[in-house]
Amino acid sequence: MKIHGLQKMTLLDFPGRVACTVFLGGCDFRCPFCHNFELVIGTAPPVMDDAELLAFLEKRKGLLDGVAITGGEPCLHPDLPELMRKIRALGFAVKLDTNGYHPELLGQILDEGLADYIAMDVKNSPEKYAVTCGVEKMDLAPVRESIRLITEHGAGSGSGAAAGAAAAETGAADDAPSFDYEFRTTVVKELHEAADFEEIGQMIRGARHYFLQSFTDRDTVPFGGFSAHTPEDLRRFAEIVRKYADDVQLRGVE
Repeated sequence: MKIHGLQKMTLLDFPGRVACTVFLGGCDFRCPFCHNFELVIGTAPPVMDDAELLAFLEKRKGLLDGVAITGGEPCLHPDLPELMRKIRALGFAVKLDTNGYHPELLGQILDEGLADYIAMDVKNSPEKYAVTCGVEKMDLAPVRESIRLITEHGAGSGSGAAAGAAAAETGAADDAPSFDYEFRTTVVKELHEAADFEEIGQMIRGARHYFLQSFTDRDTVPFGGFSAHTPEDLRRFAEIVRKYADDVQLRGVE
């Protein structure tokens, strides 16, 4: 597998872990506010392969305890579960970022207990999902199925950090491992309004964690003209979702 980026250390990408972040290329969405668009369209060249990544991780034992896998969309790669197995065999906890559009592969990962933490993007309310993803039309059934898989596998699970610690000691997953998860939405003023969060809340009903992330403009965002909601607006949107999810928080908001 080709690795298109590596952040050698982060305290932000994997909750509760000192981790590195691995970037995989390719995505089936074209979100116009994406921060990693060079990975989406393939203009970012590979920086290493999976063997080189594993060699890097071997040298970082004792310094890192987690690996966050993001993209692009990692679940486009059918060999992703094998990479996750190899990373876990080295004693690292694994976090997966996904857009939720590949429930078959996600289900395999969940069934095998290969992820200690999963973060799934919930882009918008159903009627705005396609435009928010930058596509003409889309079937939301895969998104809904991924939400179901994550929440059902996560029901009654213990702390993802505890699960990762156990995995680090054994180098393998339990038969029914605990993991933690979150759903999250990057909130863009031109794409999101209060009514959308009522519908998002209904989509993720019963979720453990939900984060509203404030949009931040960068040079890598493919299209201009997007801006952030005010902190007051974001707090109001969070209140709407709180009746559906156990824990609702803001990111990128002071």
